[in-house]
Amino acid sequence: MALYEHVFLARQDLAQAQVDALAQAATEIVEKNEGKVVKTETWGLRGLAYKIAKNRKAHYVMLEIDAPGAVIAELERQTLINEDIIRFMTVRVDAHEQGPSVMMRKNERDSRRGDREGGREGGRPRRDRDEELN
Repeated sequence: MALYEHVFLARQDLAQAQVDALAQAATEIVEKNEGKVVKTETWGLRGLAYKIAKNRKAHYVMLEIDAPGAVIAELERQTLINEDIIRFMTVRVDAHEQGPSVMMRKNERDSRRGDREGGREGGRPRRDRDEELN
């Protein structure tokens, strides 16, 4: 069987429980057609580069799938029908990434940066230009 990564964007006005239900529905489609979802990651509510169907933000979800191509065709067909999903993309990969994805590592890195006081090393505030000239 082939390996795939399926990422979909759900509308911004959905609750997290509804987004999880969408991910579960996608998992059921894959498993019903003799495929297997290896990992599911919810990347959270993130801003979009441009408006899509009047949405400025979207809930991002990624599924790592081990299934034949016919299963992916059925998953994409069902995804197109669902009005809560505004975009999706499925990519065939050679191997699934071990551990958390790049997006999850980025979220961890960003949260560590926010822990520092003032957003700077050592919590020191940035000097004003006037102070440097004196």
